[in-house]
Amino acid sequence: MIALEVKDLNKKYPDFHLKDVSFQLEKGYIMGFIGANGAGKTTTIKSILNMIHLDSGEIHILGKNMVEHELELKQDIGVAVGGMNFYTRSKIKTLTNRIKKFYKNWDEVTYRNCLRKFKLDENKKIIELSEGMKIKYSLSLALSHGAKLLILDEPTSGLDPVARDNLLDIFQELVVDGEISILFSTHITSDLEKCADFITFIEDGQIIQSMEKEEFKESYRLLNGNESQLNQVKEKLISYKINSFGFTGLIHLKDFDPSSDMKASVPTLEEIMIFFAKREDMYV
Repeated sequence: MIALEVKDLNKKYPDFHLKDVSFQLEKGYIMGFIGANGAGKTTTIKSILNMIHLDSGEIHILGKNMVEHELELKQDIGVAVGGMNFYTRSKIKTLTNRIKKFYKNWDEVTYRNCLRKFKLDENKKIIELSEGMKIKYSLSLALSHGAKLLILDEPTSGLDPVARDNLLDIFQELVVDGEISILFSTHITSDLEKCADFITFIEDGQIIQSMEKEEFKESYRLLNGNESQLNQVKEKLISYKINSFGFTGLIHLKDFDPSSDMKASVPTLEEIMIFFAKREDMYV
């Protein structure tokens, strides 16, 4: 079953255009949503949540149109963002008592179990929580009303490595039984190297690729060579950097000649993002 289908989204602003954005997230998987600042991630997420009016396109969640079934579907969606900066002077239990009234499937037993599992003290104020604890609280709320689709926007931003690793383990545990799906938007691509099943890469308002993570990385090669070798492949490179040894550049696998004597390796997600961003700098 498809948990989330984004189809042909278009939204035009004076200085930005979301263009024919389409991708699908299958039920029970984690999809990493990557792209540079201003690439369109936040606009896409707001579109999914029906927070902005689209020029055209459709969002389907669990097989239903988001615009037509918004109130019903928002019972099945949980959102967690890095940095919870609202009602910061309220205690956890006070905020929870306000929020749970909006969810018809609220399960108090599940909520209490989440508090114990995540070691959350409901008498603490939001302002007293660490960034990691704020995310765990957001997850507790989502799981307590039976959310089937979790949308995580920069959830590990600002966390130390130990706290980040702990959260990534939690995300992976959540999808094990195949009932929960996660859309995970982040700049910290090393997190996605660990936990994502699929990658959707957006640049300048357009989807570059959306596919299984290893297949996505395997569709590129990182080349290292000397100056004369650069001249042989320059026109085919997505972008490149000059260094003391010659150059390092990114190329589509389909454009790479494996019989060449250049050193080639599978890039990381971070390297792919960096070289796509450098392409923009090279052609400005």
